[in-house]
Amino acid sequence: MAGKIGVYFDLQNIGGGLDVEALAAQTRDKWGDLTAVVKVVPLLAEAVDEIRADIETQSLDGVLLCGASPRVDGDLYRFSVQVEHVNLREQCVLAYRNPDNSPVDSEEAPELLTLMARDYVNMGVVKLQKSEVPDSAAIKGVPRILVIGGGWTGLTAAAEAAATGYEVVLVEKAEKLGGAACNIPTGSPLGPLWTDKQPVNLAAKIEKVTGDKSITVHCNARMEKLEGQPGEFTAVIATSGGPVTVQVGAVVLATGWTPLDEKYLAPMGLGVSPMVVHAAQFGKMLAAGQVTARRIAFVLDTTLAEEAVRKAAEETAEAPAEAAKPAPEEGEAKPFVKEDLESIKHLQYSNAVNSVGMLRLANTICEKTDDATQAFILYKDMTVPGILERFYKKMQNRLGVMMTKADVTEIRDHGDRMVVACKNTLLGMDFDLDVDMVVVPTGLVPTTAKDVTVNFAYRQGPDFPDLDLFDGFADSNYICFPYETRRTGVYAAGCVRQPLTMDACEEDARGAVLKAVQCIEAAGHGVAVHPRSGDRSYPVFNFVRCTQCKRCTEECPFGALDDDEKGTPKPNPARCRRCGTCFGACPERVISFANYNIDQIGSMIREVQVPKDFKKEGPRILILACENDAYPALDMAGMRRKAWSPYCRVIPVRCLGSVNAIWVSDAMSKGFDGVMLLGCKYGDDYQCHFVKGSEICNRRKENIAETLNRLGVQPERVDQLEVAIDEYDKVPDLIDGFVARITALGPNPFKGM
Repeated sequence: MAGKIGVYFDLQNIGGGLDVEALAAQTRDKWGDLTAVVKVVPLLAEAVDEIRADIETQSLDGVLLCGASPRVDGDLYRFSVQVEHVNLREQCVLAYRNPDNSPVDSEEAPELLTLMARDYVNMGVVKLQKSEVPDSAAIKGVPRILVIGGGWTGLTAAAEAAATGYEVVLVEKAEKLGGAACNIPTGSPLGPLWTDKQPVNLAAKIEKVTGDKSITVHCNARMEKLEGQPGEFTAVIATSGGPVTVQVGAVVLATGWTPLDEKYLAPMGLGVSPMVVHAAQFGKMLAAGQVTARRIAFVLDTTLAEEAVRKAAEETAEAPAEAAKPAPEEGEAKPFVKEDLESIKHLQYSNAVNSVGMLRLANTICEKTDDATQAFILYKDMTVPGILERFYKKMQNRLGVMMTKADVTEIRDHGDRMVVACKNTLLGMDFDLDVDMVVVPTGLVPTTAKDVTVNFAYRQGPDFPDLDLFDGFADSNYICFPYETRRTGVYAAGCVRQPLTMDACEEDARGAVLKAVQCIEAAGHGVAVHPRSGDRSYPVFNFVRCTQCKRCTEECPFGALDDDEKGTPKPNPARCRRCGTCFGACPERVISFANYNIDQIGSMIREVQVPKDFKKEGPRILILACENDAYPALDMAGMRRKAWSPYCRVIPVRCLGSVNAIWVSDAMSKGFDGVMLLGCKYGDDYQCHFVKGSEICNRRKENIAETLNRLGVQPERVDQLEVAIDEYDKVPDLIDGFVARITALGPNPFKGM
């Protein structure tokens, strides 16, 4: 714990008429010898050398910087001791407004603003006092990367990882390398000028991998088990010659995709007529020289299939039990059910890949037949990503290729030909198109939706969690962390992450390899990789008081905790992402971080001066704000002078999942009139960096409400509100609305007790 603290006030960045010298004097008087140095400096950024000198001469073991938000210039202040920030600018001076909305006197700080600043400084001092320097959790990271999948993405990843100086182990389930790329001799544009198809040169890519001494390739193999933690995973690979055990530091998952079940495209004729194939099948036929059709319709509009599945699923759901049809016999198609509505989404997800792919296929067949083939591309949405727009524009002028936007309302088999009915076309007319063959889109389904590809030896099971939530894709957060799966140290790349074109798969492979390298290096330094990059803390357990309730192991979003046969947690620090969900879950409060713990936040809550006279001095509201979305949104609101009630005190938390019920109890016993839990959105449109933090907090809030009811306290005094990082303009209204509700409820019954 910090026993000698230096407190520094940034005069230029605080401003706002606040009497900084008086605030510094109050800090000296209250904390005495604990605050060995208390200074007001003209500009904190120019006092770095002065602070370093004080640390040396005064033997300081903690530095408290009072000024701007730590998000603004936190990286400027890296000292040999613990550092904490007090946000007196964005969330105090700039966010202040008088309760009656009257103009603020710029000459003299209002009393409520002074009280707010004092509370924040006192909270900062006690936070630093209750904080310790984390011990090192460094492990000797194994400089070897495991790549699962030997297709286009996996081959790229293996070559890139070897180029960084790391050893590579490549596991491929098939007898040969290449995957789906074996059927794509010529790909969509893979590089400048992005206007023409290019040879994929798959053989050269395979030779580069197999000829590299630092890469070990296992074909006809699969993952039998992966255990351990980043930096020191143990992988057991099942090969034709028996199991092979290898130590690896990180994993790149590049297992690719499988086609969507043909039954979903049966309404478009797939599997019904031999003249209808999906794009991947057509590619194989094209590579084998088996395409004899000369009038081909490439249909990108999948409305026929989607509506048929939706209608059938709804009819099945609405049918009374007594009217239900008998179970289908072996080989007979099963009726569509509600879950099929989720599966068919893969057609929509794959639209960009199919759009580019059908342009390439149409172009290729025209070239192979010396323009004797007519290719008709019928689309509802032509989705061409990024610079591949150049390829699309060139194909618009390609001889033999005709494109039109159209609603494809029917695909009929007329024996010797297929008829595609088109309405609402760009030609200004409806028509029936006679063709020799119809090519429908391929739904790219990630392999993780079909079978277990990694076989984790984790307490939470062998597969990636909540695959249904992500429609089978092994990705934890598409917006913020595109390669990072819910299993720390395992990075997804290529079509197992999302449907991608071949050029994008190459870029994805490079990105995943970079994350894998970062992960191994971070493990060697004992720090977190993401999202709290560089954080040296990790959960510490007091096993003497542990009741083996298993809440921490069950609620950890990332499988960082295993347990023994008794249910005692077995930490894996390198798997941990430092969110604190485990100690938020623990009813016995036996889990803590050196610099973030139950007692620390509880002590900060108790440092707030809560007035006894509710009518005269107003309520006091505690805001526990998620540091990932809510806290930045508060900062941005303050910077734009979008002020909120001065009755609130904000404490940042790593994640709402880390909020322990004892903090609410501490606030109520202190006399706070309300507690606001401000965090990320959860549910289908979740934004939580830790995936389930806000959702878990919402469940715990229900238990808190029951406790408050038993105590005779209205449960409405505690509420959880959602905010995205870009919704800073909404934050003041959210806060003021909550304050208004608390004001209407009146004072906390425990106030003054």
